Amino acid sequence: MLTNNFLSWNMSQYRDHYGRLSSCRLVEAVSRTAKCSKAKLRRWLALATLCPVCIFWPLDAQQAASARTDKAIERADPASMQTFQIPSHGALLNAFVYVAAGAGPHPAVILLHGFPGNERNLDLAQDIRRAGWDVLYFNYRGSWGSPGDFSFSNAIEDTAAAAAYLRQPTVTKLLRLDPLRIVLIGHSMGGFMAVQGAAADPAIVAFGLISAADLGGRIPQPLPKEREQALMQRLSAGYAHEGMAPLAGCTPASLARETLANAAQWSFLAKVDALKNRPALVVTSDDGLAPGNDAFAAALRAAGDNRVTTLHLSTDHSYSDQRTALSTAVLQWLATLVSVQPTP
Repeated sequence: MLTNNFLSWNMSQYRDHYGRLSSCRLVEAVSRTAKCSKAKLRRWLALATLCPVCIFWPLDAQQAASARTDKAIERADPASMQTFQIPSHGALLNAFVYVAAGAGPHPAVILLHGFPGNERNLDLAQDIRRAGWDVLYFNYRGSWGSPGDFSFSNAIEDTAAAAAYLRQPTVTKLLRLDPLRIVLIGHSMGGFMAVQGAAADPAIVAFGLISAADLGGRIPQPLPKEREQALMQRLSAGYAHEGMAPLAGCTPASLARETLANAAQWSFLAKVDALKNRPALVVTSDDGLAPGNDAFAAALRAAGDNRVTTLHLSTDHSYSDQRTALSTAVLQWLATLVSVQPTP
């Protein structure tokens, strides 16, 4: 056992250039001291052996204490999943929230699915939750079992209803959520919903588009009357090809008519003025939608938005072989939004 006097010796002359005790220097000093007794030598060697333990033990202890604290926080406020039905214009939307661990309040992402919604991007939702965000996923009216009739106009209303639902005091308390930091991220038609929702709601702090489908922007303006029928048929065939089985209360023809009737006001370029003051993420792939998305990003920048992040990944519309790269891009972008505040 080391005595107090032994531990209190001045060892400064045996420290290395980093200020750490050096066992090698201690041994060298002892070897140069011919008068050193065997007992004293054993004490010096014992101290030299103890030095690495003294150096590293406090760091290991600190890390262990930090890990215990983190686990205690997770036990007190663990990650979870909460299921809901969100009221929207007389219907109840099937929805759930991945709740992040910790006391919060957490920023939130509303993750918007496409048409008809086969790719749900729930791997992204899990990754976003692990990064400290709550994530809401829901099905629009008339899609995937949510009551009501599906239409693009109804889905725009449903997106607004979802954001309003998250801002209710009882909901923010349950989800440990910050209602002032809500972000919309959408894939394909969900990107269209993100643009429409963010443009109509200045309290949405940012929006992210993943191969967004500009439903209005692909319709020529003005559209000659003689071309309407041919375009109607082409749009109807396209919607039928995408798959209508999960959708209720609509037909390919009804969706085509709705698209033509609202094309001018739904165009992404028509929303630039409303969105030019907010951060945007625009991710594209090799699915044919990149030119329209690139034009939208360029228009935002031309309008003065210096917080537009763009990325192209060489993959299909579902990002089938670029899931990790897509997740990394989304998480890196979300990390830049920590201090972003709602648009006045």
